[in-house]
Amino acid sequence: MGRTRAKARKIKQLVTEHTAEASVPPPISQLLEKAQELIVRCDYELAGRFAKRVLEREPANVEAKEMLGVTQLETGELEAAKETFQSLIPPHHNAPAVPPPSAHLYLAQLSDDDPHLALKHYQAAVDILSAQLKGKERAVDTPSTNDDEAEVKRNIVRALIGMVEIWMDPSYDLCFDPAAEKTCEDLLNLALQTDPGNTEALQTFASVRMSQQRPDEAKAYLEQAWSQWKDLDLDDSRLPPIPSRLALVKLFLELGLYTPALLVLQGIMATDDQEVEAWYLEGWCFFMMAEQAQENGGKLDELTWEELARDSRDCLETCQTLHINQEHPDKPLLEHARELIAKLESLGIQPSPEQDGSDGEGWEDTEGSDEDEDVEMS
Repeated sequence: MGRTRAKARKIKQLVTEHTAEASVPPPISQLLEKAQELIVRCDYELAGRFAKRVLEREPANVEAKEMLGVTQLETGELEAAKETFQSLIPPHHNAPAVPPPSAHLYLAQLSDDDPHLALKHYQAAVDILSAQLKGKERAVDTPSTNDDEAEVKRNIVRALIGMVEIWMDPSYDLCFDPAAEKTCEDLLNLALQTDPGNTEALQTFASVRMSQQRPDEAKAYLEQAWSQWKDLDLDDSRLPPIPSRLALVKLFLELGLYTPALLVLQGIMATDDQEVEAWYLEGWCFFMMAEQAQENGGKLDELTWEELARDSRDCLETCQTLHINQEHPDKPLLEHARELIAKLESLGIQPSPEQDGSDGEGWEDTEGSDEDEDVEMS
C-alpha cells in the first residue's frame, strides 16, 4: 500500500506540473506573428481572433490594432475598421505619440464621403513617412536600411497619388476648383522627386496629361513607366502589382497602343490566368483592333478583321465564364463584355471550336507588328 500511495503522489505531481505549463499563455510576439501569417493566407477571421487575444493582454498594442483593422476591412466591417484605425491617432487615449502612417492611409480610403478629410489623412501620412525617410537617410547604409527606405518612398508616392485621384475625381467638387490642375502637377512632381522613375507616379502623370488632351506627353510618360520593368522576368519582385499593370493596359488602350497592351496582358495572364479583368481587356483590345481592321480595308497587321473579332469573342467568353464562377463584384464589366459579345454575334462571329489553341494565334503575329509605332512608342 505504501508503494501505491507513493506512485499516486508522483502521478499527481506530474499532472500538476503539466497543467501549470499549459496555462502559460504564448508570448505576444508569437501571437502577432501568427496573425500576420493568417492575413497573408487571407484567413482574416482567424487572424482577427489572434489580434484580439493580443489586445486583451495589451490594449494599446499598435501592431495588433493595425492587424485587427485590416481584418475588419477585409471582412466588410467598415465602421469597426474605422474605429480601430481612429484609436491609433491622437487624441485617443491609447494612441501612440506618432501614429503609424498606415492608420491615416486606411482612414483616407474610408473617408470617400468626405474628400477634404481624406486629403488631410493622406497629408498626415505623407508628413509621418517623410520624417521617417529623413531618419533613414541619416542612418548607416545597409541592405535592410535601403529596402526600408525604398518602401517608405513607395508609400509616400502612393499617398500623393491618392491625393491626386481625389482632386481628379469628377464626383467631387474639388475637380472643378481652379487650383486643381496645378495642385495635381505639384503633387506628382513631388512624387517623382521622392522616388524618381516610380511607375505608378509616371502612369498617373500620363492620366493627367490625357485629361488635359495632351496625348503625346501621356504617351511619353507611359513609355517611361513601361520601360522600367517590361524586360523583367515574371517572378521578379520589382514587377508592379497586377492592378497597376492593368491600369497601364487601360491607358495604352485609351491611346490606341494595342501591341504594348497585349504584351502587358500576356505577362499578367502568365502569372494568373484566372484574372477576370485581364480577359476583359484583352477581348476589348481585340475588338477595337477588329474595328480598325474594318476601317483599313479588312486587315490589320496581316490579320483579317474576322480573325481579330474571333479572338475578341474567345477572350470575352472566357471573361464571362470566370466572372460568373468567381462571383466577381464588377457588374459593369460583365455588362460591357456581354454587349460586345452581342455585337460580335450580330456580325456572325462565333467562338473558336477550341479556344485553348486559338487565343494565341493572332497574338503572336500581332506581337511582332507595328514595332515602330506601338512597341517602341517613339
